Amino acid sequence: MEKKKKTLAFIGSYADSNNPGVYSCRYNEENGSLEVTHQVDGLQNPTFLTVDATNWKLYALSEGLDENQQRCGAASSYDVDTAAGELTFLNNEITLPATTCHITLDHTNQVVMVASYHRGMVGLSPVLADGRLGTTADIQQHQGASVLSVQDRPRAHSVFLDRANRYAGVCDLGLDKIIMYKLDIPAKRFIPHNEVQVTPGSGPRHFAFHPSYAFGYVINELGSTVTAFSYEEERGELTEIQTISTLPLSYDGENACADIHVSPDGKFLYGSNRGHDSIVVYAIDAATGKLTVVEHAPTLGKHPRNFAISPDGQFVLVANKDSDHIVSFSRDTQSGKLIPTGSVLNVSKPVCIKFANVE
Repeated sequence: MEKKKKTLAFIGSYADSNNPGVYSCRYNEENGSLEVTHQVDGLQNPTFLTVDATNWKLYALSEGLDENQQRCGAASSYDVDTAAGELTFLNNEITLPATTCHITLDHTNQVVMVASYHRGMVGLSPVLADGRLGTTADIQQHQGASVLSVQDRPRAHSVFLDRANRYAGVCDLGLDKIIMYKLDIPAKRFIPHNEVQVTPGSGPRHFAFHPSYAFGYVINELGSTVTAFSYEEERGELTEIQTISTLPLSYDGENACADIHVSPDGKFLYGSNRGHDSIVVYAIDAATGKLTVVEHAPTLGKHPRNFAISPDGQFVLVANKDSDHIVSFSRDTQSGKLIPTGSVLNVSKPVCIKFANVE
């Protein structure tokens, strides 16, 4: 019988610097539950996280103050003790001259990339040899607008990497574009590459590449849709193949989409609806990349801003921000459907969950 891996989970939340904002958890692979082992304070709104599970470092967004005492983007690095599940602070660096909403590592853990929704820019910072963050090396400012009032300016919402670590894409909600950059890691630079337009008023937010095939999927916050793309990996080119609603036909209330993930087996795609408060489940056609709705699973809470699929694909954990809890669902690997486990972790305003396996 194969021995299960030890799995850790990390949670980021909306919190002021006087209260816990980042949590380290032990993940139970038998029932999908979480147990908090350590928590850290000192960060203002450490909403999004990224984890280096090779060198065991964690990077968390936060807010800082510039020389004029204006709010700006910052990030903190932590060393992870995998045995105790504890986090030890390493350093904090200013990342952008505006608050940030998303952070990710490249696949080789040499640079971190951040996005600013409020100022429509992205930044790149080196990871130093000891795991600390270095001084920001590159900033790219987006330009333009789109059709809705909230789209009166660029609003970079997330940065994502292709499988080859060659191109970095940015979902810009304000421009209704996915902006692709060639990632030059030796030079620590974004090199502008191309742009892909989605339907005006869609508001692209987060993106997920398929783990095995040359497909990618963006969830559109404002339009409550998912757009599927084919991806030419050598040229870094996305081509739209389908746009599909995230909502049931019978629903006519307010909604804003948030997060999106492909299951590890590549058979299903999941997206979160805030308002309808559900996870939409799609089956993925392996030949075409097109999506078919399987179900809309209630999240059993309000405002599912983020969720995560466990590394083994057996469970989905949903962070219901406005209900102050994380709800665990088992995942039927044949149908893709979600079944509540009854496990709930109460934590203040959770907005990010990241898993990491301990070898």
